[in-house]
Amino acid sequence: MSATIGIIDTGRSGNTFSIKRSISLAGGKWVEVKDVQALERVDKIILPGVGAFKDAMRELTAHGLVGPLQEHMNRKPTLGICLGMQIMARIGFEHGKTEGLNVFDAEVQSLRCEGKVPHMGFNKINIVKENKILKGVENEPFYFMHSYELVNYTDIASLTSYKSHQFVSAIAKGDIFGVQFHPEKSRDAGVQIFKNFIDY
Repeated sequence: MSATIGIIDTGRSGNTFSIKRSISLAGGKWVEVKDVQALERVDKIILPGVGAFKDAMRELTAHGLVGPLQEHMNRKPTLGICLGMQIMARIGFEHGKTEGLNVFDAEVQSLRCEGKVPHMGFNKINIVKENKILKGVENEPFYFMHSYELVNYTDIASLTSYKSHQFVSAIAKGDIFGVQFHPEKSRDAGVQIFKNFIDY
């Protein structure tokens, strides 16, 4: 029996439909997770991401999911996408200081570069630590749309350059992964990311 992927409801996640479609194209099956009971029944976890750090953490707290998520992420493969990656940090500074899920010893800060913010469009990643989630996409462009970046120095999986500024575009720690880009908007390369996660 194939694993069931739980897509966590973080509130204003406008990319959820695209994630569901991409998982289906990759041959996986998914369910929405809005409470602890649903979380218990899934084998893998995806934290989607559109919106603000503070709002996402408020939504998870309101549904009693913060503690259970931290517990389940210790034993279930997890993929955070864009904001979903960012809220796995220790703390975020978007619209004020907010505690995150504290999976990674990292902070989320404003993207500071000479280019236009938000950083939008296709860009390539430079893999600095190989892992199964990024396998087969080493030379592919991915779609980015973000105004904040995750600052971490110990779990970096890939970096991306934007207007002479390098930022963390993927992170990995054990069975927990995060990508700053949107694989669900990244065509075939994005579907490959979901295939890799399904097969993980």
